[in-house]
Amino acid sequence: MQQQRVWPVWSYYAIAVIVFIIDYVSKKIINSTVALDTERIPVIGDFFVISHIRNRGAAFGMLQEQRWFFILITVAVVAGIVWYVQRSYRTGSRLLLIALGMILGGAAGNFLDRALYGEVVDFLQFNFGSYTFPIFNLADSAIVVGVGLVIVDTLLTMKEENKPHDNGEQPREQSTV
Repeated sequence: MQQQRVWPVWSYYAIAVIVFIIDYVSKKIINSTVALDTERIPVIGDFFVISHIRNRGAAFGMLQEQRWFFILITVAVVAGIVWYVQRSYRTGSRLLLIALGMILGGAAGNFLDRALYGEVVDFLQFNFGSYTFPIFNLADSAIVVGVGLVIVDTLLTMKEENKPHDNGEQPREQSTV
């Protein structure tokens, strides 16, 4: 069995930095080119529209005006991700570590907005008939994709753990007691 080559730990942080930069630049472009709360730029008809709003809350506009709560939560999440990446980059799943890099970059992007301005720039709007999905940004997208990859990694890991061993042994059944 060939051993998988381990990526250097900085590569996972590089993913976070790339996500952060893309998010930062996209928000700066929106701030300077799209009028706040009034302008709508159709990309794919009325289905996908670029608009410009400010969100003082979390996803779907929940918990409005809770700036310090979000800052504290983000600091804790970022610290937890950095700790986990440092602890497990040699033995952890590459997919999981890539996912954590994406989450880290997205969290840092929204953190910067909240820390500096007390609000986050959102601009990606999707409409499904008369329903408008809550407007979001690229940091949010990276976080959602990262969480999705964490779930995929978890399912793959569970599947791998339940495979028969090379020596013919069956995996142990986990007790539910």
